[in-house]
Amino acid sequence: MSWTPYYRGTGVPPENRDDRSVLPLPPPWRSSTGRRTTDPSRDPARTYRPAPGLVDAVNAALHLRRPLLLTGRAGSGKSTVIRQIAAELELGEVLHWHITSRSTLADALYRYDALGRIHAHNLRAANGQTPASDTEYEDDIGDFVQLGPLGTALLPGTRPRALLIDEIDKSDLDLPSDLLDVLERGSFEIPELARHPKREIEVRTADKDGKHTIKDGWVQCTEFPVIVLTSNGERDFPAPFLRRCVRFDMPPLSEENLKEIVAAHLGDISDETTDSLLKAFLERLNDNDHVAIDQLLNAVYLLRGDQVTDSDQRRHLKAMLLQGLGRG
Repeated sequence: MSWTPYYRGTGVPPENRDDRSVLPLPPPWRSSTGRRTTDPSRDPARTYRPAPGLVDAVNAALHLRRPLLLTGRAGSGKSTVIRQIAAELELGEVLHWHITSRSTLADALYRYDALGRIHAHNLRAANGQTPASDTEYEDDIGDFVQLGPLGTALLPGTRPRALLIDEIDKSDLDLPSDLLDVLERGSFEIPELARHPKREIEVRTADKDGKHTIKDGWVQCTEFPVIVLTSNGERDFPAPFLRRCVRFDMPPLSEENLKEIVAAHLGDISDETTDSLLKAFLERLNDNDHVAIDQLLNAVYLLRGDQVTDSDQRRHLKAMLLQGLGRG
């Protein structure tokens, strides 16, 4: 790749532009899903390099059927671990629950769109679609129930599902404790379905176009899901929650670790620019500056070799790409 100013700040398309190169090809880690599928060697599950001790922690969690709680700075690769586990154990698509301060356990289990159901009934009536009996449209409740990522992970199946609960420390104070009972029992009830006269109702899942039949409003897993929780270390958790997890603190990265990570994504990295960026990045990590590995990859991808020849431009791009992330 060579540095090409695709955007020039004029608002006027160049007269001699080749339509095949409206934009440059993306870096390997920013390719589309389809591109990753056709080139599996670029999949993050294969390019990720576990930190020392992490493989043992993962296997301990798998043997004990306990969630794995990973703690470390942002950008240290915590959320990629579950993708590698799912790929290696052939557990299918990873379910993802991204935690915010507004996240609740109920939303992660299921959502019932009561207003949407009422609106659908009103539309039928407005269109003159009068039911032949009072119960003709009662069985459509399944169209308005969708399982969340945790609820989908607890569905029965021949293989466990992989679930990422990302940034658990962003949750309100009660959420970790609320999780305990569900994670211990591996089951939950959907009251709207339990009260329904029909015993078996098909609902939507968190998977694309996924459907599953729920009996008597009760979901019970046959295999406990493989769960990875991530934390940036911004808060403490209750002891009952911690004792139900296998915990692992991501260790500080070494220069050798960084070289392996960059080489896994970009191949041969034996050049002066990459060495310089690696050393500068490691110094900032050791100074407790909050920078992420994907920032290093971005900088190496754009600045290695002679792609950017102007020295002032190189310094400006380096400073821009490796800006500190603050505490978060």
